[in-house]
Amino acid sequence: MRLTGKVALVTGAGRGIGQAIAMKLASEGARVVVNDLDAGPAGDTVSMIERAGGEAVACPGSVTDPEFADRFVGMALERYEGLDIIINNAGYTWDNVIQKMTDEQFQAMLDVHVTGPFRILRAASEPIRRFAKAEAQAGREVFRKVVNISSVSGLGGNPGQVNYAAAKSAVIGMTKTLAKEWGRYRVNVNCVAFGFIRTRMTQPLTKEVDASGRELVVGVQPALIEALETQMIPLGRLGTPEEAANGVYLFCTPESDYISGQVVTVGGGIIF
Repeated sequence: MRLTGKVALVTGAGRGIGQAIAMKLASEGARVVVNDLDAGPAGDTVSMIERAGGEAVACPGSVTDPEFADRFVGMALERYEGLDIIINNAGYTWDNVIQKMTDEQFQAMLDVHVTGPFRILRAASEPIRRFAKAEAQAGREVFRKVVNISSVSGLGGNPGQVNYAAAKSAVIGMTKTLAKEWGRYRVNVNCVAFGFIRTRMTQPLTKEVDASGRELVVGVQPALIEALETQMIPLGRLGTPEEAANGVYLFCTPESDYISGQVVTVGGGIIF
């Protein structure tokens, strides 16, 4: 129970990697504010945590909503009177080659992967400063954790993902900047870049309709999965959501108290 007494916020935690992250943090003692776009999946994750003996509360809503960040951070403060861990995980892909990509497609990736996390971290800045000041005056050194989620697409690019790759690269710049700004508050700000993890984003190509009614093509070509597992990933397979969550968890532990501004790839050895 390495995180007993900690309060964690996890976006996009209703399914897949985000759900695995929330479950992992809760299993180590953290009380978790679970976000998802829809109330149903967020509630499902909360129920799973509670059945396992943990403590969690749902905060549904879109991270792209300008009012969301204050509500999200406020729920942690009101419900649990603390703010120790922030995981900016929410996101999705909307792929196309550049000549066919619309302004809406490009901006959508920036909104969810960059602007949303920026607003959450901005909303958290004042309570973090206040907590850090009180702890310093009491002679206590307390470390808080921010883990932003990037991708191997943000490290090396990926055909058809100029919007997603640009956004995930921006996440790395945000991480390194906040590591410098928030070091004085004893906040470790790091980034995990996921490789290919078995979620609905890496299933064979299919069409889905999102909450706003847009039709999206989700997934990857089956031939790419075969190439990844036989040629590109040294460990020979895609990762699981639980393995992805473990990579995030490493940056939430006390053992990471002197690690900040770093990017770690969780991808089975894949190098882009």
